[in-house]
Amino acid sequence: MRKVVSQFGDGPLQQKLSTGDLHFVSDAYPTSGGNGTGPTPHEYLGAALAACTSMTLKMYAGRKSINLENAIVTVDIERLNDVETFNREIQLHGNLSAEEKDRLMEIANKCPIHKALVGEIQIKTQLVN
Repeated sequence: MRKVVSQFGDGPLQQKLSTGDLHFVSDAYPTSGGNGTGPTPHEYLGAALAACTSMTLKMYAGRKSINLENAIVTVDIERLNDVETFNREIQLHGNLSAEEKDRLMEIANKCPIHKALVGEIQIKTQLVN
């Protein structure tokens, strides 16, 4: 996996992000002191789960010749009492049987980001200069 690098961007809280040759930004909402010029870190976290879920469903359907025309995944994150709740909604489009839909919903929970978020996470931090 390519490393993700973040550094100060324009404005009070914007961050310039890069991974390989790809460049993008993250920011906070104006109500939180940012300028709203990009997704918030939590929105990127939700995007990671949504994209991984949809990719996993597409790969599985392709391998199993399931007629999945599209999987639309929506993720909303709520925080209450120091607990993050990921609300994930999945829309499956295509000529699918009830059994195929049930299996695809099982497969959604096997995406690597889902597994990482529900598993044990370790963050190792070190000063490098």
